[in-house]
Amino acid sequence: MRVISRLALAEFSRRHPGSSIALDAWYRIAKSATWSSLVEVRQTFASADTVGDLTVFNIRGNTYRLVARIHYNLKILYIRAVLSHAEYDKGDWKKL
Repeated sequence: MRVISRLALAEFSRRHPGSSIALDAWYRIAKSATWSSLVEVRQTFASADTVGDLTVFNIRGNTYRLVARIHYNLKILYIRAVLSHAEYDKGDWKKL
């Protein structure tokens, strides 16, 4: 998958240093993936789930959430938000 944009991961990692290893691992896996559906995503990330047309990944044991839009036909994953669990629960990301 082409992951757009790694900058979002770096910015989040600067604000939440404990997330950097887990986000880097997620990025490396996602970048090398060739997913065609949520079923295939869940073979790699079992807790991934859809909310509307977005896919939500639990990062570092559900401490963080990564919200993405995946265009399976184009093999492109757009990172919409990286959030702490508390930020995710507020629900503001749904307005993206």
